Amino acid sequence: MKTTATALNIRWADERGHADHGWLNSHHTFSFADYYDPAHMGFRSLRVINDDRVAPGMGFGTHPHRDMEIFSYVLEGTLEHKDSMGNGRQLKPGQIQLMSAGRGITHSEYNPSRKEPLRFLQIWIQPRERGLTPTYTEWHPKPEHADAAKVLVISPDGRDGSATIHQDADIYRIRLKTGQTVTHKLRPGRGAWLHVAEGALTMNGVPLATGDGVSTEEPGTLTVTATQQTEALLFDLQ
Repeated sequence: MKTTATALNIRWADERGHADHGWLNSHHTFSFADYYDPAHMGFRSLRVINDDRVAPGMGFGTHPHRDMEIFSYVLEGTLEHKDSMGNGRQLKPGQIQLMSAGRGITHSEYNPSRKEPLRFLQIWIQPRERGLTPTYTEWHPKPEHADAAKVLVISPDGRDGSATIHQDADIYRIRLKTGQTVTHKLRPGRGAWLHVAEGALTMNGVPLATGDGVSTEEPGTLTVTATQQTEALLFDLQ
């Protein structure tokens, strides 16, 4: 990562890992599958951020996971999820499904459309302990969230209607119009990671665009200002 004078570490979009399987075009913020970079193995409990584009009618067949908190944030199209806990859902843009793999589950993720592409962020966070009972939870935006600059979407206690994760991690959806600003207070002992899903912004004056990530472990106020309409995820991690 490149370090700035403002104690921000930048993960530039064009330096990420990339895999194009035809049906799947994926960019990896951290080491994943055949992409390995010892300098980018994760950040605190955050282990995977994959920006996945899935062709119509294609997807990930049934496969196993364990001891990982896995969530998907839909950006475009429809994501169809099925798992061994009996959950079957179709999620639309702005919706989140969170699966705690615990001591073991299987699941599949597909693009059910015959015409429309699917784009979603697949994110893995290590749980606070191993061998948990598998669980499933979702977050759906309410009407009042449409224009909200900062909304808590995942938390360890499910407060404010957020999805529940088995880790000390608060995750916020940032959605800003051009020129709009939002702040976040990072407490001592914690770390923050911001991933720009779409658009362009500045974090404490540092310009970032689609696919870029930025992290800091320095306590204080983070100021995010959109230079064009922007959607991002902000992770506040133990």
